[in-house]
Amino acid sequence: MNGAWFDPADGIMTPFGIVAQVNSSWQATHPSKPVLYVGSGDAGGTVSAFRVDRSSGALDLIGQAKSDSAGTPGGLSYIGIDRRSDTVLAANFAAGLTAAMPIRHDGGVDAPASVVVHTGSGPHPRQASPHPHHAVVDPGGRFVLVPDLGADRVFIHDFDRRTRVLSGTRTYAVNPGSGPRRLLFHPDGRTLYLLNELSADLQILSWDPRKGQITLDESLSIVAPDYTGTKSGAELGMSRDGRFLYATSRGTENAIVVYAVGRGSGRLTLVQRIPSGGLTPWTFSIHRSGRWMLVANQASSTVNLFSIDRNSGKLTDTGKSMSVPNPDCITFA
Repeated sequence: MNGAWFDPADGIMTPFGIVAQVNSSWQATHPSKPVLYVGSGDAGGTVSAFRVDRSSGALDLIGQAKSDSAGTPGGLSYIGIDRRSDTVLAANFAAGLTAAMPIRHDGGVDAPASVVVHTGSGPHPRQASPHPHHAVVDPGGRFVLVPDLGADRVFIHDFDRRTRVLSGTRTYAVNPGSGPRRLLFHPDGRTLYLLNELSADLQILSWDPRKGQITLDESLSIVAPDYTGTKSGAELGMSRDGRFLYATSRGTENAIVVYAVGRGSGRLTLVQRIPSGGLTPWTFSIHRSGRWMLVANQASSTVNLFSIDRNSGKLTDTGKSMSVPNPDCITFA
């Protein structure tokens, strides 16, 4: 895992080398402690907790715990932090499960307090079994929503923040072969956006926080109308004010797509389609200033820097990039 300094005043990335010898498939920072959590693609889906030295960027391992006691080969696709319950939510792609892992007072992580195992499959060769790809707590804190690429479902689990127990299952079904990957709540708490990987389409959804139910409002393709290559939706993100939505199209399109979000309606209007600056834009991260987007172009082994116009939402490729072997997640400490 590599580290770099970022200067948000001038948009300068300065790498300082390897900070940990760990198989990193996803990362998340604690919202108040100087702790970085790293989810691995190794068997068992290990989550490692590292204390961050803010002056040097160095990492010190606090502890590790497995999300899957059976040790299924393949590991995690995502980890996220629920601040209110101090929980790591881990989506184990290989084992087809979602785990709620308690965070200790020192920032370390314990074995799961609760695990839910998914069921289902789809028609695509990659959908022979469930493959959770994300885990999101709803704004009310009562539910955890998990897009499952393999099952063509979004699983909606009840979540008890006091006990960290996941229970019960409702589902929202997408078209067969869609492959749900990323889910995002609008700040209004009533609108959801779902990015499907295999069909590369984006669904605008309504959320009922009392019943924990999803209904479809609209669906649109993220690829260009004349694009005929392999489709692959990858990442989804939003400006802090909820005015703009960003998605990446992998396949061979290698593009970032920008949408304006309709006030009150949540509907999307295409603003821009721009090359990602490299190959296979796996993920991106928007700096808290709202001025910069860092894009992890996995196949070209580069992190590319884009500036963001906060009035229009449009991106500009700065031409600046940083060499990183096969980057798949960018996290600001």
